[in-house]
Amino acid sequence: MIGVISHSSKEYVALAQLHSPVPRERLEEVVKEFTGRIYQKPPVRSSVKRVLRIKEVYKIEILEYEGTFALMRVDCQHGTYVRKLIHDIGEVLGVGAHMRELRRIRTGPFREDTSIRMHELSEAVYLYREEGREDMLRRAILPQEYIVSHLPKVVVFDGAAAAITYGADLAVPGISLLSEGIRRGELVAVFTLKGELVALAEALMSTEEILASSKGMAFKTKRVILERGVYPKTWKKKEA
Repeated sequence: MIGVISHSSKEYVALAQLHSPVPRERLEEVVKEFTGRIYQKPPVRSSVKRVLRIKEVYKIEILEYEGTFALMRVDCQHGTYVRKLIHDIGEVLGVGAHMRELRRIRTGPFREDTSIRMHELSEAVYLYREEGREDMLRRAILPQEYIVSHLPKVVVFDGAAAAITYGADLAVPGISLLSEGIRRGELVAVFTLKGELVALAEALMSTEEILASSKGMAFKTKRVILERGVYPKTWKKKEA
């Protein structure tokens, strides 16, 4: 499940310094060019192979701009290098730029302003162990369904949920509800009618294709979360 978080979208606040001042209108114009799908090669000092990659930048907002300093909020796909993004913006501006500071404020559904701090978690554990108090610890512990709250969702019938726990892929007839805009190849969270997380799956069909179909495999099961036996089998074993 950690991989779901590490491979989810990220949001940052970054301080960029331009090497020469430019009009704010020009900066905003160039920043718009870097939203959407962009080509990016990781910087020299990085932990991945330096090959040209396609990454998606969902939004760049200029929060403040004074002199040669620009404070930006960047919402982007995982694996996007913000310092390289700022460098490339400087290149297009024709003045050069580099990143001075970077702060990550969101990973997937977890936001800096709503998530518990490590010292708060430590205090919650201490109060539980020493005084038997559960109130702080209960606020810190979230259901596993929260981890996938940012993913598109598919709700399945009980029989399909049982089959998935045995490794079956999800066919169209097993689907009760699903999110709009699901694309082929996208990771989705599969839920029961009661809201229990069943599995993570890869879309083999888009939402539109599923709604227009009455049969066929719609999702490939990638990881099963729900334990077997929670829902009874609805299929019979073939006789030899």
